[in-house]
Amino acid sequence: MKKPFYALRYISWIAIIFSLLGSLLLFIMGALKTLNAFRVFFLGYIPKDKAHLHTADIGITYLIKSLDTFLIALVLFIISHGVYTLFISNKSSTENNGVLNWIQTPNIGNLKNVLAEVIVIILFVKFLEVVFVNIDNLEWKLLILPISIVLMAIGLKILKLNKEESTKNS
Repeated sequence: MKKPFYALRYISWIAIIFSLLGSLLLFIMGALKTLNAFRVFFLGYIPKDKAHLHTADIGITYLIKSLDTFLIALVLFIISHGVYTLFISNKSSTENNGVLNWIQTPNIGNLKNVLAEVIVIILFVKFLEVVFVNIDNLEWKLLILPISIVLMAIGLKILKLNKEESTKNS
């Protein structure tokens, strides 16, 4: 019964390959957004929908968007490495003395934590972008996003405390 499941673990290559491809695509998109910031700063490019903003504000908005894109690309890269470590490789990431030793993936819960933490950071960056673009026209509705971010961060903190306590008691 164990052998069919062991053989089926190779289906996780689909997740690994497409996560890496998605990561590569997002790195390219992040680079293009950064190049758009250079276009704004050095060539005076101003998109039609952002004509009401100052040139520096438009460039900074592109840089914030590129930061967001690079964060997601790095998360996809870490997830693909984690899936490889957990399902394909027969040794744990702590035993691996390779180049990617800084990416510790002891279990699937660790991957979920990385993803959840980055989602909070991405939402924070998105909030900064929204505030930055609408700085002259702020409304109370904008508070929904930071309140959501705080609640998610508190939830993550509570989940981590429970995990730390359970490992200490063992």
